[in-house]
Amino acid sequence: MAERRDYYEVLGVDKNASPDDIKGAYRKAALKWHPDRWVSGTDQEKKTAEEKFKEASEAYSVLSDPDKKARYDQFGFAGVEGAGGAPDWSQGFGNLNDILNDLFGGRFGGFGGFGSGFGGFGFGGGQQQQRVYRGRDIRTSVTLTLEEIASGVEKEVTIERNRPCPDCLGKGTRNSSDIKTCPTCKGSGQVQNITNSLFGRTVAYSTCPQCHGEGTIVSNPCRTCSGTGLVRRRETVKVKIPAGVEEGMQLTVRGEGHSATHNGTNGDLLVVIKETKHPQLQREGMNLYYTQVISVVDAMLGCDITVPCLDGSTRVKVEPGTQSGTTLKLRGKGLPAVSGYGSGRGDLFVQVMVWIPKRLSRDERRALESMQGSESFRPNLSREDKNLFEKLGKKFGE
Repeated sequence: MAERRDYYEVLGVDKNASPDDIKGAYRKAALKWHPDRWVSGTDQEKKTAEEKFKEASEAYSVLSDPDKKARYDQFGFAGVEGAGGAPDWSQGFGNLNDILNDLFGGRFGGFGGFGSGFGGFGFGGGQQQQRVYRGRDIRTSVTLTLEEIASGVEKEVTIERNRPCPDCLGKGTRNSSDIKTCPTCKGSGQVQNITNSLFGRTVAYSTCPQCHGEGTIVSNPCRTCSGTGLVRRRETVKVKIPAGVEEGMQLTVRGEGHSATHNGTNGDLLVVIKETKHPQLQREGMNLYYTQVISVVDAMLGCDITVPCLDGSTRVKVEPGTQSGTTLKLRGKGLPAVSGYGSGRGDLFVQVMVWIPKRLSRDERRALESMQGSESFRPNLSREDKNLFEKLGKKFGE
């Protein structure tokens, strides 16, 4: 399965693009890739168009929604999973005119036929458009303790990335006069191929073989970067990680990926969260779990126990007669919700387990045998005890 592309890259817009820019970019993509446009194409062309149209529509559905866009900007794809990011294609793709009229208030009504070139919008017509260059994303990971997750933390990550060449300032040559318009494509980045057949004249466009779609050629390339305009750097980036993140969550740091050629838009830094296993606490979402073993005497007489918490240990009273398996709840001692995913804080659950000795001295055994017939040592389940044992029984039955 192909790796998902960044939504901004899919629509060819910058992360600071306005809603109108995002809408206009989607209009262009919809015009170009709607499956109705490719009904007469090959099976491969139809498949590609369908995938591109779905990809563009998914990107637009997220970037056009301020709330989804904000979550995507901070957490990447993880921030919009399950939030209606992908459109439902079970009923087909819909009529392209209807889609665009709904989006743009009928301003583009009457596109004519797809064979007419979309009423002069120029897709496939070889008209030169300014190309948006974007650097590649960089994926890395950071490992956090539960204490760091509880409060949020700033981490430094060291990465290798492409940066504009300091000698030519990213132009590929020190002298701007050495950048010439490609003589083959006249700066369009495309070459025209015309085929005449019994069915008429067909015009197709392909990437210019001389400039490889750049539209320009460099006659005297920079020696430092060999004309690419980019050099490799090892750099350290500070990443602010909000409290409450979880294992596997991905944070997106905009603009901290690879630089693009021609001083284009930087890619992003994708930071995957990893958790260090806590020596005493276990995590389930926002809640934490801890098991405390006490002696049978402490269970009968009651005692105080020390429970480790993420903000320091705390003393908890165990009431006399506490049964093994009893769970004590420390409200608010868990983890906070990630910003944008809820509010409040989880709890810390302490499960008390009673340890029964396997060996007794002769005097200890005699002492217990003397109490064996006492009413205090005969099971007489209270409502609380009954509920506890019923829960344990159901859990065992599962």
